[in-house]
Amino acid sequence: MHVAIPLYPRFTALDAVGPYTVLAFAPGWRVTFVAPETGPVLDDRGTLTLTATARLADLPRPDMILVPGGVGTLDALSDPALVGWIAAAHEHARWTTSVCSGSFLLGAAGVLRGRRATTHWGFLDRLAEFGAEPVSERVVADGTVVTAAGVSAGIDMALTLLAEAADPTTAQAVQLAIEYDPQPPFGTGSPKTAPAGLAERALSLIN
Repeated sequence: MHVAIPLYPRFTALDAVGPYTVLAFAPGWRVTFVAPETGPVLDDRGTLTLTATARLADLPRPDMILVPGGVGTLDALSDPALVGWIAAAHEHARWTTSVCSGSFLLGAAGVLRGRRATTHWGFLDRLAEFGAEPVSERVVADGTVVTAAGVSAGIDMALTLLAEAADPTTAQAVQLAIEYDPQPPFGTGSPKTAPAGLAERALSLIN
């Protein structure tokens, strides 16, 4: 299974690296970071780069597309090379997936029309602008399109897909190998459980 993760300026690192770590540990899986041109791509904090080792044109038909989100998503929506690649690759991919606001790039490529989808809670309603049905869940599968909510949900999505493509035991072994055993110190990972006023402060960190 060959997974392509397209990078663009100001992507969110964990959106890409979380699923990458899950899938790269899986036997027989290969993950490639791609971009319009090879080389380093700066994340949304401006302090970390990931290297695209292949061009979009070098990998037109990956088995899986995994699009990260980030504050650079808005600018990336007007990148015809990236959006066009997603649309074309989707036609042949077993799965077309996204994490967080990466779903907006799927929407711009016409992938979400008429489908259930999710994204970061702060922007969920905007999925309707792309003809999608917004769903407030960690991972949403609609046919060959699978979307994950904000950032950390990408790990859940990758494990879910690995279990389906390989088997649950393989996915469980990878989860144990990376010791993915979330026990957060606060119960504020969702606006449903966060105290009043925290949502506004949280959004100010990412806008």
